[in-house]
Amino acid sequence: MAQPTPAPSLTPPSWPYCGDGPTPERPLGCPGILVPGHSACLTHLTDPARDAYFAGLTPGADIDHRATPFTFSLLTRLLQALHDPTTGHPRLGDATFVLATFEGGAGFESATFEGTAWFESATFNRDAIFGSATFEGISWFGSATFKGDTGFESATFKGDTGFESAAFEGADRLGPLMCAGRLSLAGAVFRAPVTLSIATRRLECRRTRWSSTAEVRLRYATVDFAHAVFEYPLTIAAEPEAFVLTDGQQMTEAPLAGSPDAAVRMASLRGVDAAHLVLADVDLAGCLFNGTVHLDQVRLEGTCSFDSVPPRTHRRGGRPVRFTERCVLAEEHHWRARQPGAVLGWNTAVVGAGQVGPAQLAPVYRALRKAFEDGKNEPGAADFYYGEMEMRRHDRTGTTRAERGLLHGYWMLSGYGLRASRALGWLAAAMLVTMVLLMGFGLPRDDPKQEATGTVPPGGGRVTFEIGKDNPRNPTGNRFTGERFEKALNVTLNSVVFRSADQDLTTAGTYVEMASRLAEPVLLGLAVLAVRNRVKR
Repeated sequence: MAQPTPAPSLTPPSWPYCGDGPTPERPLGCPGILVPGHSACLTHLTDPARDAYFAGLTPGADIDHRATPFTFSLLTRLLQALHDPTTGHPRLGDATFVLATFEGGAGFESATFEGTAWFESATFNRDAIFGSATFEGISWFGSATFKGDTGFESATFKGDTGFESAAFEGADRLGPLMCAGRLSLAGAVFRAPVTLSIATRRLECRRTRWSSTAEVRLRYATVDFAHAVFEYPLTIAAEPEAFVLTDGQQMTEAPLAGSPDAAVRMASLRGVDAAHLVLADVDLAGCLFNGTVHLDQVRLEGTCSFDSVPPRTHRRGGRPVRFTERCVLAEEHHWRARQPGAVLGWNTAVVGAGQVGPAQLAPVYRALRKAFEDGKNEPGAADFYYGEMEMRRHDRTGTTRAERGLLHGYWMLSGYGLRASRALGWLAAAMLVTMVLLMGFGLPRDDPKQEATGTVPPGGGRVTFEIGKDNPRNPTGNRFTGERFEKALNVTLNSVVFRSADQDLTTAGTYVEMASRLAEPVLLGLAVLAVRNRVKR
C-alpha cells in the first residue's frame, strides 16, 4: 500500500526569506535568507545585484546563506569573492550555511574558516570537498546529508566540531583530519563501507549506526561508542604513526602535541552488540562494559590493555592489605571505591559507572574471559576468570551463603586455582604443622620391637611361633631431635604424594597422618593447577 504524501510545511522560516518560485510541494517558495539590502536570496538575486554583493565582500567577511540552494558555479563565485591574495585561498569569518543545499560539488578545499562554521542540516548532493580547510572556531555539520564523497583530507578543526545526526550516504572515507577539540559523530549514520582516520582528543560516537563494514583509525582520542549499532564488522584501531596523506606527507598534529601520548582510549561500549566488533591496540582501562551484548564475541587484537588493582601494600582497619596483580574493569574500580573502608587506589572518578555491583559485573568478566579463550589467550583469560570469581564471592543477591563460603575458601587457599604461590604457601605451612605435631605427639618414644614366641612339642614335631609387637608408647623427654625430625619429614613428604611411610606412629600420630594425607595432596594439586592455568596457551 502506497504511503500518503506528507503535507507541505506551511511554517515560514525564522529569518526573512526569499519566497521565490512557490510550488504545491513548497507553497512558501524558496526559504533562502535574504541578502542584506535585497529582497531575494543569493541564488535568486539579479545578476547586477549579485555582482555588487560579491564585489562588496572582503577576505574574512561574515556570511549568512541559510537555506540557500547553491550550484557549483555559484559557490565558486562566492569563494572567489573571499579569496585572500596573501594565502591564495578563500578566507571566511563566521559562515552560516544552515539548511543550505549544494546541488553540485561543494568545493571548500584549502578554505580557512576564522569564525564559526555552521552547516547544520545542510544537504550535499554531490561530493563535499573540505580537504586542507582550516576551521579556526566551532564547526557544526549536525543533521547534514552527504550524498557523495566527503573530502576532509588534512582538514584542521581547532575548535569543537559536530557531525551529530549527519547522514553519510555514499562516503567511503572521512579524513585523515585533525580536531584539537571535541569531535562529535553522535547519531550519525554511515550507509556505505567507510574508513575514518581521525586525530582528536575526544570522539563521540554515541548512537551512531554503521550499515556496512567500517574501519575507524584513531590517534590521541578518548572515544565513546555507547549504544552504537554495528550491522557489519567494524574495527576500531589505534594508529601508531601520524596519518599519511595521498601526497605521501604526514598530516600535521601540532595542536595535539601537548597530549602525553597518541594512545586511543575507549570510554564506553554500553548498549553495543559486540558480535561484529574488533578492537586493536586500544586502552580499555576506563571503558564501561556493563550492558554490552555478545561481549564474548568481541575480538581483541594487538595490545588491548585494562586497568589494574591498586599497587603496593595498603592498610584497612589496621591490618595490611595487598592485592594480587590482575586486570580489573573500570566498573569494579568504581564499585570497590564506594565500599565502606575501601583502601586508597581504587578509582572513584569513573564517569557514568552508576550503581553497578558484583551481580552485574560477574557476567561481564565471564564474557571477556570467553573472548580471550576463543582468541587462544589462556593466560589473559585467567585474570577475567579471577574477576568473575571475585564478583560471585561478593554477590549477596545471586550467590548463596554456602556458595560464597566455598568461594571464600577457594580464594583463600589458591586464589581460585590461579595463585600458585598462595597454594604452595599453605602447603608449606601444612607440612610444617604436620612435622611439629608428629615430632611432638605422633612419633613413639622408641620403635616397637617384635617378639616371636612358640612351643616345642615334647616328642618333637612342628613348632608354631606367634610374632607380636609392643604398642607404640607416647614420647617423653626431648622430642625435637634430629632423628625424630628425619622421621617426621619422611612421613610428611609421603603424605604430600598420598603414600604411607610405613612408620610406626602413636594414636595421635595416626590421625595427624590421615589429615595430612587428605589436605596436603589437595594443596599440591591446587598449586599445580595454578601453574598450569597461568602458562598454558
